[in-house]
Amino acid sequence: MKVEGERRYALLLAAKDSEYVKEVYGGYFKVFVAAFGEEGERWDLFRVVEGEFPDMNDLENYDGFVVSGSPFDAYGNDHWILKLCFLLQTLDSMQKQVLGICFGHQVWEVPVGAEVIAFSDKTGVEMFTIGKHILGIQGHPEYTKDILNNLIDRLVNNDSIEIAFAEDAKSNLQIAEPDRKCWEKICRSFLKGKI
Repeated sequence: MKVEGERRYALLLAAKDSEYVKEVYGGYFKVFVAAFGEEGERWDLFRVVEGEFPDMNDLENYDGFVVSGSPFDAYGNDHWILKLCFLLQTLDSMQKQVLGICFGHQVWEVPVGAEVIAFSDKTGVEMFTIGKHILGIQGHPEYTKDILNNLIDRLVNNDSIEIAFAEDAKSNLQIAEPDRKCWEKICRSFLKGKI
């Protein structure tokens, strides 16, 4: 139930908390609320990766939704991914504000009628919109430098990336913080319907 005048948002978390983020930030939910939340708002967490979804009858009480990144394949046939796709179609038909980040961007499959705003040779569509209510962004504006550094270290430790690549990525992070803050502001403004 929505309290009169209260802005209400939901994080559809498609990943499990890393030990580092749990220890330092209290979990990804707090990272997202810190990045996109504002004073006086109510934020609810739905761990969609674990099968937790908002009640379909309660969707109208939300002002916006954020779909997080995930290590899972956005085009996979896992039950929770298919259920998430159905939920996103419902939110689209309701014209609800939806911000999709990385996996949350990819799971849309950039439908017909979407406007591509940014693209690259590396990943194809980097950012798109559908009307004024859906924004998909490939990057992670919610991640701080230390979260990214920890992620890079974990990838090196499990032999997913080479040390030289990791060192290059870490040096690039030193200049990326102002850019992240700008993207965070753009995403927050979009979610609140201000752009």
